[in-house]
Amino acid sequence: MKRVLVLLLLISMSAALFAGGTSEKGEEIRVLLANHPYGELLKNAIPEFEAETGIKVNVESLQESQLTQKLTTEFATNSSTVDVFMTRPLQEGLLFIKNGWYKSLDSYDFSDYPSNSVDVGTADGKTYIVPLVTEWQVMYYRKDLFAAAGIAVPKTLAELEAAAAKLHSADVAAFGSRGKGAAAVTQISSYIYNFGGNYLENNVAVFDSPEALEGIRYYGRMLAKYGPQGVASMSWENLMPVFQAGKLAMWTDASVFYGQVVDPAKSQVSAENVGVAQLPAGPKGDSPFIVVSWGMGMSSKTKNPDAAQKFLEWATSKELAIQGMLSNITMARNSAWRDATVQARMNPGLIATQAHAAANGYPYDRPFMSAVGQARDLIGEVIIESINTAGESAKLPALAAEKVKAVNDLLKADGEYGGK
Repeated sequence: MKRVLVLLLLISMSAALFAGGTSEKGEEIRVLLANHPYGELLKNAIPEFEAETGIKVNVESLQESQLTQKLTTEFATNSSTVDVFMTRPLQEGLLFIKNGWYKSLDSYDFSDYPSNSVDVGTADGKTYIVPLVTEWQVMYYRKDLFAAAGIAVPKTLAELEAAAAKLHSADVAAFGSRGKGAAAVTQISSYIYNFGGNYLENNVAVFDSPEALEGIRYYGRMLAKYGPQGVASMSWENLMPVFQAGKLAMWTDASVFYGQVVDPAKSQVSAENVGVAQLPAGPKGDSPFIVVSWGMGMSSKTKNPDAAQKFLEWATSKELAIQGMLSNITMARNSAWRDATVQARMNPGLIATQAHAAANGYPYDRPFMSAVGQARDLIGEVIIESINTAGESAKLPALAAEKVKAVNDLLKADGEYGGK
């Protein structure tokens, strides 16, 4: 009997020690990731982090708009248990900073990042977002189709339109870009910039200017005349399979998709026949967007700040950035771009277009404002009107002016309007 009691006592002590060690370390965190190539890379690597640190990571992966909605709802209702999360600085960054939902990253070393990529997540001298992925606008094109047609890669938007006219056929659409309302706002941005327009100037909406309208009309005309059927309802996830199936000659979208575009398991077009070129220059500019598409932040309400900090530093480390680059994900860290292995394996077109965009690009691909989601919906209506009328709509100026007023009202409601 005494031996049984001693054994039970030892088991009880061991259980108490184990439980005490776990709670003392605070070894459990909740992490929200996006359904994005880097989110997938992190998710697959998390078991290594758990083994090295003893920290248990409860991870959830969500589509980008669902992720924003979930975070916003949880934070706004003060019900969130999230510790670390992927975040889109240009989509929700300003709103989350204003509402105090990010924890400031006072001890993080940002010296390996371009300053403009850090600035977008900084306010009042505090930085809240670690840049993860940068992207810029590029043109993916079929080298074989260009060679067969005997045409050069277009350097101007006028040349782009001429090339589309030559390449378009019943079997292969010549040109594709996002046509689906709000989703198209980011991709049409570079066209608007290259015609001399903008979304906001000094926090006042100006996308009804003659220059902006010229860019919107051009975009609508190109998609209506040379785009795949149903392009007005297509975003990148609809256009990529068309390109991969060999049914699209040129596609302008974000550089981050290159790895998926040439994935041999999904594409009928060989990587050798896929070119990456800079977006052709417009009559008044050569400013493709270059933005921080994804970053990582910590919740200001985290109950496990030390474990959360360890995870954030691991998830944004130089080592994982290099892994990302070798998977054709365009990471933000400077050192990842300088890595010799990366330079030897990265597509030369990506390297060249990144350098061009870094030198000439515009750091926003949408209006930078708290109500950016609503603003994108409003601008999206103007884009769809242009596509549906091949850029010829007589009511486009009045429609754009109406949506400009609505965007300015949003800016005023949030105390961000820069006008009088």
